[in-house]
Amino acid sequence: MSGDDARVLIAGGGIAGLTLALTCHQIGVPVTVFESVREIKPLGVGINLQPNAVRELIDLGLGDALPSIGIEATEWALVGKNGNDVWAEPRGVEAGYRWPQYSVHRGELQMLLYRTVLQRLGSDAVQTGMRVLRYENRSVSGMQRVQIECEHRATGVSQVATGAVLVAGDGLHSAVRSQMHPDEGDPKWGGQVLWRGTAEGPPIRSGAAFTLVGNMEQRFVHYPIRAADPDTGLQMQNWIAELSFDPAEGWRSSDWNRRAELSDFLPAFEDWNFAWLDIPALIRRAPEVFEYPMVDRDPVDQWVDGNVALMGDAAHVMYPVGSNGASQAIVDARVIGARFLDHGVTSDALSAYESQLLGDMSALVLRNRGAGPVGILGVVEERCGGVFDDIHDVIPRPEIEEFMARYKAAAGFAVDALNAAPAIIPAGARVNR
Repeated sequence: MSGDDARVLIAGGGIAGLTLALTCHQIGVPVTVFESVREIKPLGVGINLQPNAVRELIDLGLGDALPSIGIEATEWALVGKNGNDVWAEPRGVEAGYRWPQYSVHRGELQMLLYRTVLQRLGSDAVQTGMRVLRYENRSVSGMQRVQIECEHRATGVSQVATGAVLVAGDGLHSAVRSQMHPDEGDPKWGGQVLWRGTAEGPPIRSGAAFTLVGNMEQRFVHYPIRAADPDTGLQMQNWIAELSFDPAEGWRSSDWNRRAELSDFLPAFEDWNFAWLDIPALIRRAPEVFEYPMVDRDPVDQWVDGNVALMGDAAHVMYPVGSNGASQAIVDARVIGARFLDHGVTSDALSAYESQLLGDMSALVLRNRGAGPVGILGVVEERCGGVFDDIHDVIPRPEIEEFMARYKAAAGFAVDALNAAPAIIPAGARVNR
C-alpha cells in the first residue's frame, strides 16, 4: 500500500471518520479512510443530531440532504410513569437556535456521508475491508510521521501505510485506543440494558417530539425519524425500551448489538398504554429488535500519542442519555480540522484538539453516567413516587430549568453560546501545506 507523508489516515468509516474526511477535503488535506467492514450498509436505529452538529453538516454542504434522512425535532419531553408531563421544551429552531435539531436514522446518515465522500474525494478515499491493527510513530526523512498496519479482512494479509497523522474513529472497541491504553480492559456496564427498534405509528404530540417516559429504573424513549406519510398518516418512529439490573451479576451477553426476543423485555411494559401512546403495540410492530447493554469507558487523560489521536466513541464513548454521542463525534472532526488550519497536519494540531475538548468531554461522560438531563426523573421519583397530577406541586419550575441549563452548557449546545460562536471552520479556509 503506497503512503503519502502529508496524508491524514483515519481508522473507521463511521460518522466521525467520514465527517473528518469531508472536513479534510474542505480544507485541502489529502486523506484516506480505513474501514473494517467489507461493505458499508445503513445499519442501526434512530439518533438525534443537536444544533451544534447540524450546523457543521450544513457548513459541509449537506443541509439540503438532511430532510431526506430524518425530521426536524421541535419538542423534548420527560413524562412521568403515569403519563403526565414532568418537563417539555421546544428544540431546534423553535427553541431559538439558528440551526435545527434532527432526528435521523443512524445508518442513513452514515450512507449520506459515505456517498458524499466518494463523490467529492473519489472511490479510493475509503478502503473497505481494511482493519487498522496497530500504529507506530516514526521519523521519515527527518519528519515525524505515523505508520499503520492494516489487515485485509478478505485475505488476512497485512499491509502498511504511512501518513502525517492517524486519527482513530474506530468506536467502542478501538484497536488504536487499546494500543494507547493497553491496561484499560473491557467497557463498563452500569446495569442498564436498551432494546431498540423502529416501527410505523400515528404521530404523537407535535409529530416531531422526543419523548421519554418512566423513571430511573424503567424508561421508554420515542421519537419519529420520518415525516408522516400523506397517504397512510403513519410515520417511521424510533423507540428504546430500557430496564435496570444489578451490575454485580453481569450481563448474559457481551455482544453490543444482538437481535433480541420480545419476551426478553416486553412483559415489563405491557401496561404502559396511555391515551396518547400505546407502547406495547408500537413495540410489537417492529420488524426486528436489537439489544444494547448500555456501556461506557472511564475517561482517560490522553487522547493523543505523538502523531495519533482518538475521536468520537474511541475517545469518549458515553451513555446515550443526552442525545449527543453522534453530535460530539461530528464536532470532534470539525475541531480537528480547525486545529489543522492553525498548526498544519502535525502532532501540535492533535495536541491542541486534545487540550480543547478532553476535559469537557471527560466531565460529560461522567455526567451522562449520572443520567444527564434525565436525572430530573430521579428527583421526581424520590419526592412523589413518579405519580402526580401537577408536576409543579412536586418540583418548582425554576429548579427544573436550572437542572436543564447546566446540562446544555456542559454538552456545548446552550442556545446563546452556540448562536454567538464563530464557525469552527471558516468558509474558504485552507491548510497551507
